[in-house]
Amino acid sequence: MRNFEQICGHLLNCDFQLSMQEPDVACVELSLEGGSRHQSIFLAELAGDDDDRPLLRVSTAVAPMTGVDAQRALGFNWHSSVGYLAVGDLDDVPYLQLCENRPYEGLTPAEIERLVLEIGGLGDRMERALSAGGDLL
Repeated sequence: MRNFEQICGHLLNCDFQLSMQEPDVACVELSLEGGSRHQSIFLAELAGDDDDRPLLRVSTAVAPMTGVDAQRALGFNWHSSVGYLAVGDLDDVPYLQLCENRPYEGLTPAEIERLVLEIGGLGDRMERALSAGGDLL
């Protein structure tokens, strides 16, 4: 995958449901646990790393920061083999986000699918753990 358009085209060909698609951001709506849970996964093109290589960010909002036990969230992050935690605004509200950035070079169609499913599933499990079983996002 060499550019964001190819990534979005691949996701559409794989029957992922895209609820938003713009030149540098797209949103995949995942249905989990037989449709009883849902998770929004955002894919965005980032300007680049230190070598000016473009990056793909795959992220999902997990919970609003208000009421989140940061030590518990960071402990969860320490034991996770995928992604990292960050804080990002969602409609001007700080949210805990699960993210992963990858350079475009080396990204295969299978890796993109895996990233969407893994970040989505892990984000949903974190959301459930941090919101007493809720499915806010």
